[in-house]
Amino acid sequence: MRGYAQGKNDYLQRLRRIEGQVRGLQRMVEEDVYCIDVLTQVSAATAALRTVAVSLLDDHLSQCVSGAIEEGGSVADDKLREASEAISRLVRS
Repeated sequence: MRGYAQGKNDYLQRLRRIEGQVRGLQRMVEEDVYCIDVLTQVSAATAALRTVAVSLLDDHLSQCVSGAIEEGGSVADDKLREASEAISRLVRS
């Protein structure tokens, strides 16, 4: 079972809301809305995606990584490396 399975519906709801934000951005550009207003909405959509990403990472750490650590060995090492790489990608974005 995935770490986010219990909150799957919440994640889907958030992502649908973000999808709506992005569609709104498309409309804004089509309608030649002032660029600063578009940038403000881009920032809001980016922050919403970042919130989803951090929440998914938290679920991954508390479920998948902690379970692998209990198991130990190379499984734990692999999950820790995977989590570290995911954190690095988030920090770079």
